[in-house]
Amino acid sequence: MNTESPLPLAGIRVLEFTHMVMGPTCGMILADLGAEVIKVEPPGGDKTRKLPGLGIGFFRSFNRNKKSVVLDITSDAGRETASELIGTCDVVLENFRPGLMKDLGLDYDTLVKQCPGLIYVSHKGFLPGPYEKRLALDEVVQMMGGLSYMTGPVGRPLRAGTSVNDIMGGMFGAIGVLAALRERDRTGKGQEIQSALFENCVFLSSQHMQQYLMTGEAPPPMPSRVSAWSVYDVFALADCEQLFIGAVSDKQFNTLCRVLERVDLLERPEYADNAARVAVRPQLLAELGTILAHHRIEELSSKLEAAGIPYAPISRPEQLVGDPHLKQSGGLVPMETDDGGTTDVVLLPLLMGGRRPGVRMPLPKIGEHNEEILASLKSSA
Repeated sequence: MNTESPLPLAGIRVLEFTHMVMGPTCGMILADLGAEVIKVEPPGGDKTRKLPGLGIGFFRSFNRNKKSVVLDITSDAGRETASELIGTCDVVLENFRPGLMKDLGLDYDTLVKQCPGLIYVSHKGFLPGPYEKRLALDEVVQMMGGLSYMTGPVGRPLRAGTSVNDIMGGMFGAIGVLAALRERDRTGKGQEIQSALFENCVFLSSQHMQQYLMTGEAPPPMPSRVSAWSVYDVFALADCEQLFIGAVSDKQFNTLCRVLERVDLLERPEYADNAARVAVRPQLLAELGTILAHHRIEELSSKLEAAGIPYAPISRPEQLVGDPHLKQSGGLVPMETDDGGTTDVVLLPLLMGGRRPGVRMPLPKIGEHNEEILASLKSSA
């Protein structure tokens, strides 16, 4: 990445009191865009560093380009140092349980008295309302917010296979910071921002809510959906491979039939146009399934790409580690880890002026930057 010109948020200082995924995602986005992000960890370090199982990759995935400071904010000395450090910052991020930061005297209403320009982001389960004191997890709000119902088959709600609300909640927190910085340029005043998992998930489900409001009919889960397109499904190919194919126009269906060397299908009146094909979709999919079962994925994929037909192999995360597009486009790059090793990390999915915001520093060790950050303060902890 070209580092000759400063990144957009260079000069912005962020203090991050976060753990797990939602808050760290917000901080990572700001850090990738050039902000100095200082992650406050408790004595012994953020417990997210040592999560097992599906959580093992959380810390490395969402905490790059940050500095680490250890403070015990449950102690008087730690809170005093944190408060003094906040006075040097533009933005504070937190994602603790409701009421904790207020109990510690580190909430927005307390801090704004000494820091009127402070931008303070709380990442919560719910925005203010009847649910606001509930504890929430990504899976909890997926169940409440319609996502699990729409993902699984009838009677079997399924959570999405990744922490979609935590990650998007962090994204909306970062969007709020960018808007608040712009507003502060005009007014000189900061503000409190709240980003919440439940409202985030409802936003993801909003198209289905609108579908109901427009039709009066409850939308079925996606596995039982009435598709708008006749060919828009996963097919089983030779050697037990699977391929998604989407022919979403009459032209694309025509092209698909030619790729499969089955132009005879174009002569069938029940397949005359998309509306006709949708009416007999189960029949069409069964017929295409029989045809596709004899095709090999590599050969068919190249033909579909050449013909301009949307298609996708069913990739697993471990396969993406070696994905040629991710590597050649600069979206998967090495990062030095806190134990001195290296790992490949996925960058933000955007280009800015032709450059990809990348990795600028190793993943921080626990408290690695205490001396650097706290040396200029009057107090220490």
